[in-house]
Formats: sequence, structure tokens, C-alpha cells
Amino acid sequence: MRQQVKQKNYEMDMCRGPILSNMIKFALGVLGTSVLQQLFNTADLLVVGQFGHDGALASVSATSSLINLFINLFVGLSVGAGIVVAKHYGAKNAEETSKCLHTSVAISVIGGIFLAVLVWFLAPTVLRIMDTPTENGVFDGAVIYMRIYFLGMPFMLLYNFSASILRAVGDSKRTFFYIIQAGIINVILNLLFVIVLDMNVAGVALATSFSQLYSASRCIHCFFNYDGVLKLTFKKIKVYKDSLISIAKLGIPSGIQGSLFSISNVIIQSSVNSFGALAMEGAGAAANIESYLYFASNAVSNTVTNFTSQNYGAGKPERIKKVAFYGMGLSAGICVLLGFFGIAFSDMLLGFYTKNPIAIEYGKIRMTVICLSQFLCSLMEITTGLLRGIFHPLPAMISSIAGVCGIRILWISTVFAKYHSFWLLYLSYPISWALSFVVQGILCIIYFKNFIKSLSLYDKNKQEAHQQ
Repeated sequence: MRQQVKQKNYEMDMCRGPILSNMIKFALGVLGTSVLQQLFNTADLLVVGQFGHDGALASVSATSSLINLFINLFVGLSVGAGIVVAKHYGAKNAEETSKCLHTSVAISVIGGIFLAVLVWFLAPTVLRIMDTPTENGVFDGAVIYMRIYFLGMPFMLLYNFSASILRAVGDSKRTFFYIIQAGIINVILNLLFVIVLDMNVAGVALATSFSQLYSASRCIHCFFNYDGVLKLTFKKIKVYKDSLISIAKLGIPSGIQGSLFSISNVIIQSSVNSFGALAMEGAGAAANIESYLYFASNAVSNTVTNFTSQNYGAGKPERIKKVAFYGMGLSAGICVLLGFFGIAFSDMLLGFYTKNPIAIEYGKIRMTVICLSQFLCSLMEITTGLLRGIFHPLPAMISSIAGVCGIRILWISTVFAKYHSFWLLYLSYPISWALSFVVQGILCIIYFKNFIKSLSLYDKNKQEAHQQ
């Protein structure tokens, strides 16, 4: 009985009680988890930048957009799994919730092994296509980093699926605790492998893989000892057809959207590469700093998706409307505050990664454009989260692909190709965010009205059936 009460303390009923305060509590847990998870990559960059060989920082920086390209489809599936679980949990459907959990575990292991093998063979070819420089061993280091990093992919996906499912039932605390522990392990191993054992980029990749193994094992241990609908049983771990279809319908559009975002970012990274290794170092450092700003808005977006999904399953449109307004206000406000902080202290922040003044100047150019306009990205993320939460991920995908990927690629092939300016390259980001937000905002209004109509029709039919 004590274990069951403790279990309930971790869960949050998103369909009842105060909305804003619960959203803030939930978002803080998600934000803490995301920030600490990003510290894996930050630790990699800081350690190789300060203690690695020449070109090591550029090697790791060159892989970020490519790594996202490979993993985003499966990350999208984990988002889909969380949405499906949230809906079934809100509707009190324990059987379907359990099936989705066991299917997710199977998908993450199979997908992780597939990606590890795929990247081992494709990494050199794709890095050549991106025109990764060979100076100072940048190319060879990037290949080594990617291959070792992806050996830990089964554990990374297992953690992502597990975290998404725990958040779907309102539990954002435990993933936060697990990632703190894993982050400490990652930092210690980084210092050991790079400084003591002189393993360079191989050391930071290996440290990340070990830390991912730890966080995944903690999540699985949690599910095996869970007293409730998320109880994991080894014999039940398999791919259930209905659950897979539900996850795929929601997750594949999200994954494709993320992958195509990554394609546009890979193209941008290729454009950055044309400015040389110092530009790569500066842009990579700036991107890592900006990621914390992005995670703040993404935490609110993730919160909006989960709150929307549970209330969608429970048939409560008025709560969904409040969730949307609170989400936009929180997300945009956070981004404005953090954006100005990032610009004000850009020299100091970039100095943690590199001491080269030219690299720092490149980083400052990128940070100025992105930090000033990140609130537009946050608004786009909220509308994307709303569309996913009311089970319309396909329109979100199509509008994002057209508004983000299409605009960026068009910008690079026209404006950037003509002027070849570093700051003009990054101006494509705010333009694409603004257009996508407008389109998705209109879609949210249309589909939300349809949802209300469907509820009214359902209630009318129910009343007529009761009278008969």
C-alpha cells in the first residue's frame, strides 16, 4: 500500500485541479531533464575544447546535426508513444496503456541496434558529403565520435521512450533524478577518458554511451517495480500490432518532421563548413549554448502536448484552451528573458568552449540572430504540440516542412548563395519560424473547433440513445 501511495505521488492528473501551477511543475521537471541531458553534449564540447587535440572541438561540433538526422525518426516515435499513453491514461484504459509500454520497449531496442549498425558503415560517406574538413584530423575525429556515440543508441532510445511514457502519466520527476545521476557519471568519465587516458573524441563519445546505459537501466528498473498501469513484465515485451499502428500514426509524422528539420540543418552545417574550422567551432559552441534556450521552450511544448492529450482523451476542451494560452505565454516569456541573457554574456559563455577570438566572433554572430528571435520558435513549438495533442500530427508535419525546411533551403540557395554572409545564413531561422507559427496557429483553431463539434455530436447522440 505504501508503494502504491508513493507511486501516485509521482503521477499527475492533468484533467483535474489547477492548470497553470501544474503546468509549471511539470515543465520544470521536463526542463531539468532536457537541460541535464544536453549537458552530456556540453561536457563533450567543453572537455575536448579545453583538453583535447587540435581539431577535436570541430570534430564533435560537425556531428550534431547529422546525429539528429539519424535519430529523429525514432525520437518522433517516442513522442507518439507518449501521446498514445497520455490519451489512454486520461480515458482510464489500463490494458492499452500497458500494451503501448511493452511495444515501446521493443521498438527502442530494435531501433537502437539498427541505427548503431547503419551509422557504423554510413558515417564516413555522409561526413564527406557534408564537406567536413580534413585539416587537424577533423574528419577522422568526427567518424570516430559518431561510431562510438551510436553504439550507445539502444540505451538512448530506451531512455527517450521511457521518459516520454513517464511524462504521459504526469511523472516528470523521476527522469529528472535519473539524468542527474547519469550526468555526473558522464562528466567524471569525460575527465577520466580525455585528460587521464588521452582518448580524445573517442573518450567523450564513450563517456556519453556509458551514461546513457545508466539512465536507461534506471528507467527499466522503475517500470519493473511499478505498481500500476506501467508495470513492465519481461514476457510481455513485444510489438503489439494495434499499439504499433497508433504510435506510428502519431510518431512517424513527428519523426519525419524532425528528420527534415535536420536535413535543413545539415545543409546549413555544410554552409557553415564553407567558412572553415574556426567558423565550425564558433557555430558549434553557439548552438550548444542556444540549445538550453530551446529546451526551455520545448519543455513547455512537451507539457502542452501531454496536458492536451490527457484532456483530449477525457473530452475536456475548455481545459485544452487554457493549456494553449498558458503555454504560449510561458514559452515566449522564458525565451525573451534567456535570449537577452545569452546575448549580454555571449563573450563569456563562448569563452568556455574556445579561446580563439575569431571562433568567438563567429559564435556571437549566430547567437545574436538566434537569441533575439527564439521566442518565434517557442510559439511554433506550442502550436506543434497542440496539433499533436489533439491527434493531428500530419498537418503539423506538412506545415513545418513547408515553413521551416522549405524556406531555409530556398534562402540558402538564393540569398545566401548570392551574398555568402554568415549572419544572413542564420536569418533563415526566424523567417521560417514566423511563417510556420502563423500557418499552424490557423490549423489549431480549425481542428479545435472540429473537436468541440464532435464532442457536441457525441453528447447529443448519447442523450438520444438514453431517451430511447
